[in-house]
Amino acid sequence: MKSNQQKIFLFLKIAALVLLILASGMYFFRETLLQKALSKITSKMEREYQCAFSVQDAQFEGLSGIKLTEVVLAPKNADTLLNIKKIQTKVALFPLLVGDVQLGTLLINDGFIQLTRKGKVKNFDAFLKRDSTEVKTNTKRDYADFAYRIISKVLNLVPTDMEVKNLVFKLDDNGKKATLKINQLVLVDKELDTNLKVETATFTQRWSVKGFADPRNKKADLRFFNLDSGAIKVPYLDERYNLIASFDSIRLKIDNIEKSLGKLNIDGFSSIVNLKLNHPKIASKDVVIKHARFDYRFLLGENFVSIDSSSTMQLNQIQLHPYLSYQTEKDTIYVLKVAIPKMPAQHFINSLPEGLFTHFEGMQATGNFDYTLDFLFNKNRPNTLVFDSKLNKENFKITQYGEANLNKLNGPFTYRAIINNVPQRGILVGNGNSNYTPLDQISPYLQKCVLTSEDPSFFSHRGFINEAFKQSILKNIRTKKFSRGASTISMQLVKNVFLTREKTLSRKLEEILLVYILENNRVASKARMLEVYFNIIEWGPNVYGIGEASRFYFQKSPAELNLNECLFLGSIIPSPKKFMYKFNDQGHLRDFAIKNEQFLQRIMFGRGLLISEDTIGHQPIYVSGNARSYLRIKAPDSLAIATDSVKEIEEFDF
Repeated sequence: MKSNQQKIFLFLKIAALVLLILASGMYFFRETLLQKALSKITSKMEREYQCAFSVQDAQFEGLSGIKLTEVVLAPKNADTLLNIKKIQTKVALFPLLVGDVQLGTLLINDGFIQLTRKGKVKNFDAFLKRDSTEVKTNTKRDYADFAYRIISKVLNLVPTDMEVKNLVFKLDDNGKKATLKINQLVLVDKELDTNLKVETATFTQRWSVKGFADPRNKKADLRFFNLDSGAIKVPYLDERYNLIASFDSIRLKIDNIEKSLGKLNIDGFSSIVNLKLNHPKIASKDVVIKHARFDYRFLLGENFVSIDSSSTMQLNQIQLHPYLSYQTEKDTIYVLKVAIPKMPAQHFINSLPEGLFTHFEGMQATGNFDYTLDFLFNKNRPNTLVFDSKLNKENFKITQYGEANLNKLNGPFTYRAIINNVPQRGILVGNGNSNYTPLDQISPYLQKCVLTSEDPSFFSHRGFINEAFKQSILKNIRTKKFSRGASTISMQLVKNVFLTREKTLSRKLEEILLVYILENNRVASKARMLEVYFNIIEWGPNVYGIGEASRFYFQKSPAELNLNECLFLGSIIPSPKKFMYKFNDQGHLRDFAIKNEQFLQRIMFGRGLLISEDTIGHQPIYVSGNARSYLRIKAPDSLAIATDSVKEIEEFDF
């Protein structure tokens, strides 16, 4: 026993001596180790990023303190990226043995970090490019492991105690400039307090970030607000993207970052108060969200990244549970699920962002509803796309309409088309207008032609066609742009009667909600909706309604139109002002126009809407009304029309 104790004591003495020798060696050779580490950084910046890294003076202060002066990082043939006058920090000595610098406390005084783009030259471009020497393998990236390593590495570089004074972040994007100056940033005992100044060409503000920050335990609770009066304005976006954005305050809380059993969980919440957005593609006026909050749980695994369904998003009084997933285990799959639990309909209406749903302001409703959306897209099998949208009502009823009073469809009203924000002449939709035509006085051929080309399932759907939405989504994904819509006659009717033609997010969202209310609350019958549609849509230059159109083209009443005339009228609805390009210099339909109408006719035969007797006495159409003055008859040399391009415009998409 005594012998064993002596051996243990001897081992401890030897270990202590070795540690003492190592510590002494590190102390006496620490300057050499520091220079070696800086040399390693310099070499790496030069070799991998084509940047010159320099430190005017580097020396130890005390046992582990380091003082650096005039630290500069300058890319070749581009503006300096970083220039800091003084950096003082405490460094862990053991990592220096392998040439790494690990920061303890940190003090930064005077300097700047700038990102610039002049023409196509960016001073930060080299840091965005992949390493050309990186070996490409077929091994998939483990998302959980990769994210955890990056997060841990970044947070370990954040000192537990820090003070920054007079550090400026500059942005210059081809003359669009913004600066953020840190007058003072202090992190002591996990409490963060900052004083910032933001300057752009349009405004100057003082901001502050305060709260709790514990980088070692991966937790934070930070609040972002304005030291001056008024809202915080977001810089750069207004000049770069014409997006004006502001908010009163932001809170960001990180409760947990933990990796367990191969999965990474990130939990917390973020909230924003009085977010205001203004952009011509969003709405014609300011959009205001009074309160929004996101209680999130990000979940990452070996082959997936997701927002877990336990997350909750709140928009004023609206709460929803989102599930968003990107999976790569076998195929590349995108999944989106949204669930809005049962809530009062009036709370939903009251919570719609101001400025985004102006036609709903003042609307009153009773009852409850809940909603679910399921979307799945498999990149390797796109035709298996899933799009399922369900809304369940409980005693839902509109008791008062807002600006868009859908009940007006049931009586006479004056319709004015709006083109380029200019209201056109008023069209009375009612018997007081001699051109107004009831549905039973419109040729059945025309009704069948228009329904076939515009909305074959009009009398059976409730405003939307899921399959059409699927095909629209698929085409938009393939083309990587919004190249195709899924518009029904109900949607066209709402857009024409109650909304404008502006191409904004606001108009599209309002259209969807108004169509749902119109169709699912039986505000007007399908027959009445179709009748109004026929009497308001544009059929030519300053030609509105089928009563005007039948006389404009053929000097007939709508009831007298034959099949070929109806096929023609049904074919021009997508581009009515370009009808004249369908005709040649003899006043006859061009070949491509005839083929389009024959195609439409074959579809009608296939669906049992026509029989062979309907084509007896087939005669080419003859334009005899005022429309004939738009045709370039007997002037072949002046009629320079690119048939192929016109054909592309006029083609149907069934």
